[in-house]
Amino acid sequence: MTRRCSISRTASLAAPNTTDAANPQQDRGDAARKFAIEAARLVAHSRCHNVALLDVTGISPVTDYFILATGTSARQMRSVCDELAEFGPTHNYSPLAQSGTEGESWMLIDFVDIVVHVFNQESRQFYDLDGLWGDAKPVEWREETQAAAKTR
Repeated sequence: MTRRCSISRTASLAAPNTTDAANPQQDRGDAARKFAIEAARLVAHSRCHNVALLDVTGISPVTDYFILATGTSARQMRSVCDELAEFGPTHNYSPLAQSGTEGESWMLIDFVDIVVHVFNQESRQFYDLDGLWGDAKPVEWREETQAAAKTR
């Protein structure tokens, strides 16, 4: 992760104790990936569709993962952002910022390592972040039963 800020979880990385794993950077990356997967599942269970989780590590200078989702209405999109804002701190990821929650087309919640974009259908197509970040590696976030059902 290239961007740092003064939120609570970064303080614990400043001086790891001797019982920590040999590579705290890798542990942080694993934690970010796990949180991104859980957040993508939450977004999908909140009636968003076309949910994509992209690993932009080494591509984006500001974050490691993008979650892209399409909401059904402005109200539903705001609810998803509110749920994520409550969900993050339970996994040691407090939102740094939110944007667009008063609008109706594109809402964003920034957890530093993970940035979640919730669009309406028209904005998702217009801004085409899926295409813009086409070099990013997609991350499988669905539970195995969901993934198996989707491939049938």
